[in-house]
Amino acid sequence: MAITAKELADMCGVSRMTVHRALTDTGRINPQTKELIQARAKEYGYRPDLLARGLVKGQTFYIGVVVLDVNNRYFSQMLSAIGTEARKRGYFVNITLHEENKEMEKEQLERLVDYHVDGIILSSVNQGKEYRDFLRSLDTPIVTIGNKIADGIPFVSIEEKKAAREATETILRNGYEKIVFVCPPLEQTEGNTYVHRQRMEGFTEAVEQWKRTEKPDVESLVISEKTSYAKRAYEELIKTKKRTAFFCAGDIFALDIMKYMAEKWKKAGADYGIVGFDGIDILDYVTPRLCTIYNPVEPVAKEAVKLLFKLMNGEAAGDETVILDCEMMAGDTL
Repeated sequence: MAITAKELADMCGVSRMTVHRALTDTGRINPQTKELIQARAKEYGYRPDLLARGLVKGQTFYIGVVVLDVNNRYFSQMLSAIGTEARKRGYFVNITLHEENKEMEKEQLERLVDYHVDGIILSSVNQGKEYRDFLRSLDTPIVTIGNKIADGIPFVSIEEKKAAREATETILRNGYEKIVFVCPPLEQTEGNTYVHRQRMEGFTEAVEQWKRTEKPDVESLVISEKTSYAKRAYEELIKTKKRTAFFCAGDIFALDIMKYMAEKWKKAGADYGIVGFDGIDILDYVTPRLCTIYNPVEPVAKEAVKLLFKLMNGEAAGDETVILDCEMMAGDTL
């Protein structure tokens, strides 16, 4: 059985405060005393009683994270980064998945609050002022990430529209005469599509500007479907003689299209151009290398954790926003 903090203090002939300082590397303490305490703690298997400490401080040392799923590598990378940052601060992470179900998301948030997590990071499928009021009613620090719910809620994201506009301009400068934007359904859904709408708006703005100032005959199209977008992309390619490129609102859409095209003997970078968005890590194993926009998921996750702890410590306003820049990554598909 592991010893207690009091027993460790008695064993070393010091106070419990000195034990705390030695094991948390805080406060002033004699180096030799610190070394002695750490050695005895390791020898006798001392482990801090987090529950007792939490009761004293009114903390559980847990934060909750609510995201869509872990099938998309973007979310997997995000969760990994959040977990790493939380552990640096002595915290554990309780992860839940809403699977694009609006009511499930609300239930998960309420459950996390019932378990008294100290704060929550949320990538939401809900949106609007009414949902903002619901989040505020939970009386728990919450930072939203990716999808914006409404003004007045702490938010961390990237320059979605700007990045999409610059990527579209890059495609057009490479001489493509037809450009197709591929994204999930945006119109026939009640969910939060903020991220993909921002990316589509950037695409649309760039194309319209290009038609006004460069080539008015450039053809543009939006494919916004749930499952058959790869087939639609192929159909758009073979029915035109124009040099065609696809700009996808996520790398996963681009990879699906490349796979489908390859089955039809069409090669990315030769028979058509294609650009993704996010820069997920599995692109390192894909040939040809996909051109994409690097979405700095780890820095975004770090900023979300940093902002959440500021809120938990009363050091940030309840409407603070952090927006990071992102950039185009070179590849072989354009």
